[in-house]
Amino acid sequence: MLNIILLGLTSLLADFSSEMIMPILPFFIASFGGGGIAIGLIFGIGDAVAAILKVISGYWADKTKRYKTFVFGGYAFSALAKFLYPLASGWSQVAVIRPIERMGKGFRDAPRDAIVSESLPDGNRGRGFGIQRAMDSIGAIIGSVFVLILFVFFNISFKTLFLISAIIALAAVIPILFVKVPKELKLAVKSVSLKKLNPKAKKFIIIATMFALANFSYAFFILKAQRTFMGLGSNQTLALAILLYIFLNIFDAVFSVPAGILSDKIGRRKVIFIGYLLFSVVSFGFMIISKVSFNNLSGFGILLALFALYGLFKAFIDASQRAFISDLSESEIRGTALGTLETLTGLAAIPAGMIAGFLWNFNAIYTFSFGFTVSFAAACWLMIAIKER
Repeated sequence: MLNIILLGLTSLLADFSSEMIMPILPFFIASFGGGGIAIGLIFGIGDAVAAILKVISGYWADKTKRYKTFVFGGYAFSALAKFLYPLASGWSQVAVIRPIERMGKGFRDAPRDAIVSESLPDGNRGRGFGIQRAMDSIGAIIGSVFVLILFVFFNISFKTLFLISAIIALAAVIPILFVKVPKELKLAVKSVSLKKLNPKAKKFIIIATMFALANFSYAFFILKAQRTFMGLGSNQTLALAILLYIFLNIFDAVFSVPAGILSDKIGRRKVIFIGYLLFSVVSFGFMIISKVSFNNLSGFGILLALFALYGLFKAFIDASQRAFISDLSESEIRGTALGTLETLTGLAAIPAGMIAGFLWNFNAIYTFSFGFTVSFAAACWLMIAIKER
């Protein structure tokens, strides 16, 4: 359990840093004239770069057994790369910086998840991922609250906020020094091919990748939330959008551990199915908001409910998908299976962002309609194609 707490603390500090950036990054890009496609590509390419490196890092961590080195190096690289954000003077530069910063995530995630998966018995694996995810979300709450306070009450500029975020990120590497790699973690991998995985694991990865096409960046939800408020200044609408983002992270943090425990009790597939449906409901709700006008008070109430459901969706998916692929794969290739899942779902972020951004430039309702349709289809396919073992 000590490994779970230490890695959770690292995630908390890293997300404290990252979530100072994430809720304001879409507006930072927009301030340079970046439209829907630019925002979709910047977020999508960043996630895809991280995804490609996840499977590579999973393979090399398996091969070299230097799990902690990869985790430490990944967090340190991301922290140093964050110092580049204050130097940006255009959205095209942000498009270069974000993939560089996300490379660190690619180095660290698969080895970290492999350590988490073997730090607790199989029956408690969902709980372990849930705790790690909850601490990650707590950091997100602290970071987004912190940036809201600095932005609203102290009128701190975007670039100064980025600099503060980078300094905080450096502290995230300290707990990793005390992590002990489990002795039973013996992952010897000679290939990263899907051929190594059993049919259930392959099928689930394909379904999860299909869902990832629907799961475009949260940036579009935040931008739509800001545009819902009428008659307010830009700083006021941005503050309300960040407040909604905080609400999302609160629900994510509160329900991450219960969702992990629930997946241990009723099965990962059912919990993932619920998560997919929650995203469908959120997308449908944003379709309604895109079609019907509400006054600011009613609109804020509806957005609170939708962002709460989005937080529940994240809690149900993030821990359970990793735990499920761990369950479906043999222990000797578990690190590679986790990396492969993250890689393919991450690569899907590029077309997801491009499609969402392209549709956004026509009408936001098309973006959310796409998300609703594809996510609902993935949920149905999951229940039909895969049975709990």
